[in-house]
Amino acid sequence: MANSRQLVEPHTTALVLIEYQNDFLSEGGAMHDGVKQVLASTNMLAHTVAVVEKARSLGATIMFLPIAFAEGFSELGPNPYGILKNVVEANAFRKGSWGAEIVEALPQQAGDIVVEGKRGLDGFATTNLDFILRSRGITTIAVAGLLTNCCVEATSRTGYEKGYNVITLTDCTATIGEEEQRLAVEKNFWMFSRPITHLEFLAELESNAA
Repeated sequence: MANSRQLVEPHTTALVLIEYQNDFLSEGGAMHDGVKQVLASTNMLAHTVAVVEKARSLGATIMFLPIAFAEGFSELGPNPYGILKNVVEANAFRKGSWGAEIVEALPQQAGDIVVEGKRGLDGFATTNLDFILRSRGITTIAVAGLLTNCCVEATSRTGYEKGYNVITLTDCTATIGEEEQRLAVEKNFWMFSRPITHLEFLAELESNAA
């Protein structure tokens, strides 16, 4: 299992950004209305912009983990349920659409990595995320994004099981409802990660920078 006391060093740390896409984060996005209240209360996008810029400058790996589906959502089969049913009903995250694009507030830079293939909740399940992390010598993952109690939680749980030092950035997450956000952060995250704010994470990263 991951060791919560492990040093957080830039060269062995990746910031994993889950579904920072227009359909969630931009006005007019297919699923924006459902999360906009918590987006505002946590100020997660502004916090994420700040943490990405500083972590990148310190030498941490920046990884975008978007979700995307073909027109018609054939990857999900005839009877999707749960949150993926909501995605289909909203016609969200379609490949090549504006809604599936990474939000403009987080422009990619040289050295950043976009992990392709996410089709469900767990960012490891249908992608080569684990391969990329291990090939780069990453031992710590700091997870941020949407939805807090869904994809962020699922990805963090698997990272924990795979032996990574998992950090969840509590103020860089959002979900559908304030109560859901609070319960995930206060009751769930500690079981498979070390939940801290983006400022606490940056302080550790900077203190261990070469």
